Amino acid sequence: MDVKEIIISQYLASLEMLKKAVTDCPDSLWDDSKSGNKFWHIAYHALFYAQLYLADSENAFVPWSRHRMHYEHLGPLPSPPHTKPEIGEPYTREDVLEYLAVCQAEVVARIGAVRLDAESGFPWLPFSKLEVQFYNIRHIQHHVGTLYDRLGSVGGTKQVWVRMKP
Repeated sequence: MDVKEIIISQYLASLEMLKKAVTDCPDSLWDDSKSGNKFWHIAYHALFYAQLYLADSENAFVPWSRHRMHYEHLGPLPSPPHTKPEIGEPYTREDVLEYLAVCQAEVVARIGAVRLDAESGFPWLPFSKLEVQFYNIRHIQHHVGTLYDRLGSVGGTKQVWVRMKP
């Protein structure tokens, strides 16, 4: 197995774990803000950045066709005036699962073509494309952990560990 196959496998495993969290989320928790950001919003954020960092660069990035302005942000905007964006209508579970499928397809399409020794393509990530892949997978997993923590607190749902692509 070569490095790109391993990267694809780990991306797909991380996305499968996110998919399981999304499908296991009870309706009562989906749009609940008691714990901070809403469940759907965290899942969407993880997918947006997964897709972004699969792109060659910030300028080459084309967001999902159903993206809503600033919905990727979990806190204040990164540029002035640093206000917290207004997040209106939530994405449905079906919306998030549709976007997840888009990201899965992009993993397979993009990783095979990426030059892992190239620069990241993102000025705020001063490392190689190879390291961007690890960074991106860690970001997905960070949010999967957050979502499973919430699931565990409301119903004892246990995290399913996916070790490689299904």
